[in-house]
Amino acid sequence: MSYLEYGNERILARQTERESSARTYPRHLPFAIREARGVTVTDMDGNEYYDCLAGAGTLALGHNHPRVAEAMERVLAADRPLHTLDITTPAKERFVDSLFDSLPSEFARSAKVQFCSPAGTDAVEAALKLVKTATGNRSVLGFRGAYHGMTNGTLSLMGNTDAKEPIAGLMADVHHLPYPYEYRCPFGVGGQEGHRIASRYLENLLDDGESGITDPAGVILEPVQGEGGAVPAPDAWLREVRRITREREIPLILDEIQTGLGRTGETYAFEHADVSPDVLTLSKAIGGGLPLAVVVYDESLDVWEPGAHAGTFRGNQLAMAAGEATIDYVLEHDLADHAAAMGNRLRDRLESTAERTDRIGDVRGRGLMLGVEFVDPDADWRGAGPHAPDGDFAAAVRAACFDRGLVIELGGREGATARFLPPLIVSATQVDEIATIFDEAVTAALNGRPDASEVAA
Repeated sequence: MSYLEYGNERILARQTERESSARTYPRHLPFAIREARGVTVTDMDGNEYYDCLAGAGTLALGHNHPRVAEAMERVLAADRPLHTLDITTPAKERFVDSLFDSLPSEFARSAKVQFCSPAGTDAVEAALKLVKTATGNRSVLGFRGAYHGMTNGTLSLMGNTDAKEPIAGLMADVHHLPYPYEYRCPFGVGGQEGHRIASRYLENLLDDGESGITDPAGVILEPVQGEGGAVPAPDAWLREVRRITREREIPLILDEIQTGLGRTGETYAFEHADVSPDVLTLSKAIGGGLPLAVVVYDESLDVWEPGAHAGTFRGNQLAMAAGEATIDYVLEHDLADHAAAMGNRLRDRLESTAERTDRIGDVRGRGLMLGVEFVDPDADWRGAGPHAPDGDFAAAVRAACFDRGLVIELGGREGATARFLPPLIVSATQVDEIATIFDEAVTAALNGRPDASEVAA
């Protein structure tokens, strides 16, 4: 059956009829995509949108980038294998060359890589197994606001309790620590003092024989919390976490599944703080838009037995070719620097929008990983931060953006943060147009766009 002649409404009806109730994006982005190129997508009715979701940050070079398409076409034209488990091939070795070339040299010199099932959540699962095996310990320290995936172990690390509430038997011995969040400081002080308290808290916890926490197998964190609302870790705090864990020989796992490969204005987000992890989890952008996930870690932790972590599709050769092309293009064209410049340009425009309304509490992020948090200044609020997060207003803004040709997603507390993850190739002109649409959408929401329940319907 050909669906190319269907319109949005008809094809969405088919999706609703046949897909599970767990589907998410179509509930608030009611379109089907027919074509996609660069920073834009076109739906079945011919409407064009700027894509600031971009596969949740997966599409570093945007949709159908010629360099990536050509790499995949070469594989297909030459009868290369598409699936090899963990048997190596020239394509795999070239991918590893490019991956290691992208890493800071100090980290790369002693690095080992494990290919995982092709999703970031499995890379995190592998990282957890790795540090538990290497240390013989079982406790894992994570952070409030975290998102590391939706499998049993990674869901245990999640900050959002709503997703965990229905699931019994999550991974034991997981402990959530305060994450420095300037606008909603868990200690109520903010600024440098807030992250100083956070690092002192961690150090005291690790040295306190009455903390109730056994010696940890590892500490895991995102240098910028993505689903948590584009919340960047202060560089000074990350340096302190690195010092504290290194002095106590606790493996530090940095989850760069969304931040990795130029997204934040450095090739890897941990480079902002000039630190190096023991374990790095990567997915999304490194596959060039195709499923691929790896764990890169210090060779001192390489104590696994053969087969200790496996997955049928860890040998995705087409993704490795696409990933090699993407990594090389990002490095050759200094797209991390471009992301920093375009991110600053977009942030300036978002802050201009924020200046004219008290419904925006905070604009934050790094590079092309930005968030705008909406608040209700009139609500009775006793939580962290000056005002209550307003997910209803954020949903109205998202709907107004969609009506005007801009795709964004929400995250953070109460889903109140509009998140911007455009492809790294976005131009200055496109950034300005995206910002203009967003500004118009905020105005529309202020003037009485539908509330969240109407948007969801």
